[in-house]
Amino acid sequence: NNWHNVLSVGRNIPILTLSGLRAYGSSVKCLTSQASGPPKRPLNGYMRFVMQQQPIITRQHPEIKSVDIIRKIAQQWRTLSPEQKRPFEEASVRAREQFKVDLQRYQAQLSPAQAQQQALEKRARTAKRKAIRKKRELTSLGKPKRPRSAFNIFMSEHFEEARGATTQAKMKSLFEDWKNLFSHQKQVYTHLAEDDKIRYKNEMKSWEDHMVEIGREDLVREQSLSIRKKATGRSTTASKKSAKTKTKAKTKAKSTSTSTAAKKTVDLQCSGE
Repeated sequence: NNWHNVLSVGRNIPILTLSGLRAYGSSVKCLTSQASGPPKRPLNGYMRFVMQQQPIITRQHPEIKSVDIIRKIAQQWRTLSPEQKRPFEEASVRAREQFKVDLQRYQAQLSPAQAQQQALEKRARTAKRKAIRKKRELTSLGKPKRPRSAFNIFMSEHFEEARGATTQAKMKSLFEDWKNLFSHQKQVYTHLAEDDKIRYKNEMKSWEDHMVEIGREDLVREQSLSIRKKATGRSTTASKKSAKTKTKAKTKAKSTSTSTAAKKTVDLQCSGE
């Protein structure tokens, strides 16, 4: 649960920032159970190696950044032989087995209300992780950014010179400035916001068309799918009507041709008489 501030540096080896290391530092001290909460998940073999080497590399290279320190440790890990990695990985296996025992013991002493609360918290964490993964996926697929409001545009233009030492103070002062603007001054930002809505609408249509093409209809909005289905239905109905009309025309033409031929035959027979 402490995986955060993670970067990636080759061969799927995680690289932690300084805050990430601190989180793992606290995890190392609490690999089994805690009196105040559930047991912490144990570190894998690589993270155990990181926690062992980090203070050593920091002492040897105090001038380099924490991310560079972890990159150096990651490089060391890649050069280790399977035999050299085995102690860390075996320690991780033992810790996982102990974690299972500790977790069962912890869950057994929970009251029904506590167990229900933990289940709710677990679902909330799972939902949050899914939301984060989905957001990253949408970003990687190039989903257009949502349109900005008139106030958002005003705030972005004037944030640097806004009053206040903190972000919150700046936003508060900008909100006061926005309320004090005249209608014609706000109108400029309102027009910009309307233009941004048009931009978003056009970009979303192109993006959703592309998602359908690559088989990712699950990322397309329900409203867009409904409009698409209606349009497809209308197109299919129009095609059927057109085909039906053509069939009727062919049938009529054939009937007319047959009638004309029959009339000619009768005329010939009459003239023969």
